[in-house]
Amino acid sequence: MLKKNQKTIRENIELKGIGLHSGIEVSLIIKPSKVNTGIRFKRVDLKENNIIKADFKNVVDPVLCTKLENTNGASISTVEHLMAAFYGEGIDNALVEVDAPEIPIMDGSSVDFVEAIRSVGVEDQTEPKKFIKVLKKVEVKDGQKFISIEPLEQDLIIDFEIIFNNPLIRTRRKEFKLSDDNLSPIYNSRTFCLYEDIDNIKKMGLAKGGSLDNAIVVQGEKILNEDGLRNRHEFVYHKILDCLGDIMLSGNRIFGHIKTSQGGHALTNKLLKKFFSEKSNWSFENSEKQNQNTYENSVAIGV
Repeated sequence: MLKKNQKTIRENIELKGIGLHSGIEVSLIIKPSKVNTGIRFKRVDLKENNIIKADFKNVVDPVLCTKLENTNGASISTVEHLMAAFYGEGIDNALVEVDAPEIPIMDGSSVDFVEAIRSVGVEDQTEPKKFIKVLKKVEVKDGQKFISIEPLEQDLIIDFEIIFNNPLIRTRRKEFKLSDDNLSPIYNSRTFCLYEDIDNIKKMGLAKGGSLDNAIVVQGEKILNEDGLRNRHEFVYHKILDCLGDIMLSGNRIFGHIKTSQGGHALTNKLLKKFFSEKSNWSFENSEKQNQNTYENSVAIGV
């Protein structure tokens, strides 16, 4: 696994859709990118200072989505489903050009992004992938909510529990192992909300583009979407999808065991910040010293 090289897409991908929270029509083009450039977003509707690096240190206001902002105030929201597709499909380097402040929500899952990546194919590059090895357990708590990461050899496990005061969703827990499990049900699982929360979400200025075409809406014991659930674990699988996208903001694949109860974008981001704040928490599992020094320097100076 450690011998795998970095990857990018073979050719441009063009997609259009609605921004979940902005309600704006969005066009994006995903382009191949050189080795060691990572995932970058380019706001083509802005004339300058429009590059935003996909980095956990750039996350701001992670409420109901993951939002990234550069030092000049240019931002891009709802990146998590696209980032999850990059994680699962092994994409390390790509430039995402977008003409709005939000990635389109598509159908509320990652499946459209994944299918688009597979349609153009993946290109092996000349430099090795970078892997982060967890050396000791790190945990973040917020009342009854928590998230932790602990050592695991050359794999990623996400153990996710959701707890809802709703008779249909209730408490659900699933463990996902990247090396063993089929990613398809994760990719296909859509974002969801409770019907009674919609007014409050709208009052926050969010979900202007939300509809039954891009989100599951639960009212009591009923799912309002005509097609129902795509799989019986869709609620918790979508949370795992979000988590995958958010940890991709580490810039590298992580070998570790993540456990969380009632987690979300903000909690995952707090975990990454705490985890990388101490060099004794992690090491580079890569024989390329140059790659290790580059990453360590970027963490130290906050690049």
